[in-house]
Amino acid sequence: MNVQDVARGIGLDNRIGTKFLHAGPGYGGSCFPKDTNALAKTAQDFGVPLRLVETVIAVNDQRKRGVARKVMAACGGNVRGKTIAILGLTFKPNTDDMRDAPSIAIIRFLQDNGARIKAYDPKGVEQAKSELTDVAYMPNAYACIEDADAVCFVTEWEQFRALDLDRVKSLLKSPVVVDLRNIYKPEEMRRRGFRYYSVGRAAVPD
Repeated sequence: MNVQDVARGIGLDNRIGTKFLHAGPGYGGSCFPKDTNALAKTAQDFGVPLRLVETVIAVNDQRKRGVARKVMAACGGNVRGKTIAILGLTFKPNTDDMRDAPSIAIIRFLQDNGARIKAYDPKGVEQAKSELTDVAYMPNAYACIEDADAVCFVTEWEQFRALDLDRVKSLLKSPVVVDLRNIYKPEEMRRRGFRYYSVGRAAVPD
C-alpha cells in the first residue's frame, strides 16, 4: 500500500480535492494549531466537548513523537551518541515561521534519547534558535549532512528536491535517509544504495 495512491484516490472526490492530502510529520504553524485548540477549549467551556477536534489535536501531538521514533528505528533503535542531520525546521517551506513546527518535537525527542543534532533551514534558523538548544546550525544542506549517521527531511523546501544524491551518500557516515515528506522515490533511493524510509510507503531494505 502506498499512501500517495490512497490520497490520489480520495482526492478524486471534488468535495475533498488533492491539495492538502500529503503525508507528513504532523501539522504546525500559527493558525491551525491555535484555532483547533481554541475551538476545543470553547466547546469544553460550554459543556459540549468536540471529541473529533480533541482527537485531531491529540493525534497530531502523537504523530510528531511517532515520526521521531521512526528516525530512531532507522538508526537501529538507538540514537545515543549518533549525529542526526535535520533538513528543514519551519512548519512549511517558504516561511521563517517556527510556531508549532513538527521539527521542534522531533528534535527534542531525539535529543532526549541522546542524539546530537545538526540542522539546516533556508529561512528558519534564527527563529529556531529561540525554540531549540544544543543544535549545531549549519550554513547549507551538505554541511549539515557531512559526517551524520542519518539525514531526516522534515520540511519540503524546493532546494532539497535537487540535492546531488551521490554527494549526499558520500558525506553520510551511513546511507540512512528518513524522508518525512516523501520528497524522493523509493526506487531511485534503492538504486543509489540508500537505506530509505518514508511515510506511508514500504521501507527500502539494505
